[in-house]
Amino acid sequence: MKRSIPQQVYSFLVKAQQWYLDTPERSLEEAYKAALLIKAMEDEHFNGQKIAQNPNYGSSAIAYFQSELKKHLKTIRMRLTEFKASRSWINPDYQNITKITKNDGTFTDKDSFAIQKRNNQSRILEKLRFIDDILAKYDPEASVDAVVTETPIVPANVANPEPKLAPNVVVKNTSTAKKPKTKAETTSVLPRSILSTINRLKVELDPRAETEVVKNFRNSQKRTFISIRLILLLIIVPFLTQQLSKNLIISPIVEHFRNSQEVVIFLNPEMEERALIEMQRFEEQLKFRNLLNEEMQLSPIQIEQQMHEKVRELVEHFRQESSNAVKNVFADLLSVGAFTWLIVTSRKELEVLKEFMDNVVYGLSDSAKAFIIILFTDIFVGFHSTHGWEVLLGTASRHFGLPENRDFIFLFIATFPVILDAVFKYWIFRYLNRISPSAVATYRNMNE
Repeated sequence: MKRSIPQQVYSFLVKAQQWYLDTPERSLEEAYKAALLIKAMEDEHFNGQKIAQNPNYGSSAIAYFQSELKKHLKTIRMRLTEFKASRSWINPDYQNITKITKNDGTFTDKDSFAIQKRNNQSRILEKLRFIDDILAKYDPEASVDAVVTETPIVPANVANPEPKLAPNVVVKNTSTAKKPKTKAETTSVLPRSILSTINRLKVELDPRAETEVVKNFRNSQKRTFISIRLILLLIIVPFLTQQLSKNLIISPIVEHFRNSQEVVIFLNPEMEERALIEMQRFEEQLKFRNLLNEEMQLSPIQIEQQMHEKVRELVEHFRQESSNAVKNVFADLLSVGAFTWLIVTSRKELEVLKEFMDNVVYGLSDSAKAFIIILFTDIFVGFHSTHGWEVLLGTASRHFGLPENRDFIFLFIATFPVILDAVFKYWIFRYLNRISPSAVATYRNMNE
């Protein structure tokens, strides 16, 4: 017999509740399976060692192994995050009660429940240890120790019903591992010049200094090449996308739909006003030249003919300008899409670029830092920057065929440079003042 609607709704709610309570275990199980796949790939193809360059495989095979490794590591990190977040809002005791009731139907006393709870905690800990060992090979800073919120205490007289999942796993204490600080975050009691001198003497006295210098130079060269290539790609790819899509794809489509004479010539009243001003100026120039040249004066009919020719030229010009504005909208959207695609697919290169820019900016002399700061602040937030912002916004409006809204332009100029100036001052106070106080002092002296 079919169940009634309330029974079906109740059954659905029970299943949804159980699925919700099983979220930590399900996330941990998926992360554990991904770690097992990495371990199986290591045992089968790399003799149990870390997945890296191997003379037994070519570049294509290594690239395949690296892509599989990245996919599994991404799965592990995502599922561990889900595991940690779900355990923070799901009561583990209630989860264990529902799980024991689901498996056994009931539990007789407190001792059996405690034994079952400790067994579940033991399985969770073994899986986390195995996952931690896998992550430590490829990301030494990664650790899942913080995920374990409870330390299981298993008495000696309680037998574990399941074998250990990873008996050879060595638990590494990575909780004390610290993330390397950037130059903007490093501070010290002694001046940086003294510390740099001491470090330079240590390097010079080190017998492996030459090897380290060559290695650091090659790393710096590689970092510079990657950064410059990424900068060029971020500039060239959107530009080529905008030009090629506009001329080869968007232009024929727009011209096809705007080929009709019934299409509106002026996209906004400002275009029509510009055309009228230009027409009036042409008429005045024509009459002025006609008065100057008394020997060959034009008749009213000839003046009218030249006026008609000028009107046709203006119509064709503004029709083309309107078409270009429509084309620019779609071409720029594709260009932004290409730029976003580069950003999303080049995360590692962006990290290298960030480090490269950090070294370049903070490696400048104090005078150079102060000069660049003053130059940028005067251009973007200085007293004369309002004219530049006005020209820039007007050009952008004409580029997209929009009217130049003077109220919006003035409101933008009154707010955005102020916000930008606050950001500059906060950066100087928060970061530059800590890593290079002399540059801040030079900047203040030059600004005064």
